[in-house]
Amino acid sequence: MVPILRAGLGMLNGMVRLMPTAEVGFLGLVRDEETLSASIYADRLPDNLQDRQVFVLDPMLATGGTLIAAIDILLDRGAKDVTAICLLAAPEGLARLEAAYGNSTAHVTIVTAGLDERLNEKGYIVPGLGDAGDRLYGTV
Repeated sequence: MVPILRAGLGMLNGMVRLMPTAEVGFLGLVRDEETLSASIYADRLPDNLQDRQVFVLDPMLATGGTLIAAIDILLDRGAKDVTAICLLAAPEGLARLEAAYGNSTAHVTIVTAGLDERLNEKGYIVPGLGDAGDRLYGTV
């Protein structure tokens, strides 16, 4: 099993405690706040994930764009089973993931601790928790 991080560095310690022998990779994606499209800024994943189970740690599932981009990369590299673990999600992001993978042969599972009301006009979760990184590193 390979837990792969998209933006969930703050979630890594807990995951490694649950799966101490797991390999860890990193995939860094950032969302353009104007277009809401994702771009990669770091890729430290194996090129071949053939038939592997992969976990994506992502604190916030808002529009779903960056998570879909991450999952597509994992599937393109051969992952057979992808589970995304999110702390908070918006209904719009979940619907977008359902549209992307609901009728797919890919096995994609989303696990979230909470579901908020909606996204605002900027694609932020409402009411939300604020920026996960700001909260993690105490900058708010």
